[in-house]
Amino acid sequence: MAIYRVYPTNKKSFFRNLSVNTTLIAINVVMWLVLLVLYSINQDYIKYFALQPSSIIHGQYLWTIITSMFSHVLFWHIFANMVTLLFLGGFIEKIIGSKRYLKFYLISGIFASLLFILFSVLFGNSELGARLFGNPEIFALGASGAVFGLAGLMTILIPKMKVLVFFVIPMPIWMAMVFFLGFFWILSAFAGLPIGNSAHLGGFLTGIVYGLYLRKKYPRKTEMINRYFSR
Repeated sequence: MAIYRVYPTNKKSFFRNLSVNTTLIAINVVMWLVLLVLYSINQDYIKYFALQPSSIIHGQYLWTIITSMFSHVLFWHIFANMVTLLFLGGFIEKIIGSKRYLKFYLISGIFASLLFILFSVLFGNSELGARLFGNPEIFALGASGAVFGLAGLMTILIPKMKVLVFFVIPMPIWMAMVFFLGFFWILSAFAGLPIGNSAHLGGFLTGIVYGLYLRKKYPRKTEMINRYFSR
């Protein structure tokens, strides 16, 4: 009888080597490609992926609270979100760890969706309200709610860290986030662009709350991070 000894190896599969942030980006890209195909076949398929507040309050398509976080149709939309996620997400994952990062990302996106539903139902039935908060009958999709959650967290942990607004203008991140929130709301009000402002706000507030929690629980570590990246 032959005896074979099996020695443990350190080899990992390709997917296990991917960071959580890279995996999230990959999921978004795959969902975008799938949605492009389905949308070209029949535009009604959008209702199975995108968030429609009126459907949610009637108990329909509840899963879209999550799927909308990973769904895009327009190229510029997914490009802007994924480039931002690449830099902010990779940075945050290294600071708080992969498990915390994944939970925080999902919670930020879910709370962003819920706030969008609430604001659109309460305030979105007038013309100005629809521009600012979204009409409850429209479809909303995109990762920007969760991305704003990352920005909110960085605003608390590293408020003085410099970022490039529009890849050109240097600003402390807290100032950049205030600028972008106001900028998008103004675009919605005056240009009528379909922007999920309340979703952005929901994600941002989630990041603020989590950042305050981390600063209270780990004061020394968060202060060290703040000093290191604010130099």
